[in-house]
Amino acid sequence: MLVTTKEMFEKSMKEHFAIGAFNVNNMEIIQGIVDAAAEEKSPVILQASASAIKYARINYLMKMVEAAVEEHPEVPIALHLDHGVFTIVKRCFEDGRNHSLASVYKGNRFRCERRYDV
Repeated sequence: MLVTTKEMFEKSMKEHFAIGAFNVNNMEIIQGIVDAAAEEKSPVILQASASAIKYARINYLMKMVEAAVEEHPEVPIALHLDHGVFTIVKRCFEDGRNHSLASVYKGNRFRCERRYDV
């Protein structure tokens, strides 16, 4: 099942366990990670970097993650944009993917007060 990292972290903090986060950029990597998570009965975070999105394209990555969720509905899966750039974060929100996509946005070029406005 596709969940948010917030849900995942609340459970892990309460029950005292760690969650693996793995960068993905193709089908074989996603299959291997999610199959292993299912075998271990463990939640998992699949991360996509800006370069992975450029390589595989966001629509393909999302469809592969959706296939993993369908194949392993028992596995809590979160999708994370790993250090995304503003244009990718904006596109994810515009495409309606914000419900399943946690994001770390590097706003380092802004002064501290400005980062909170992003």
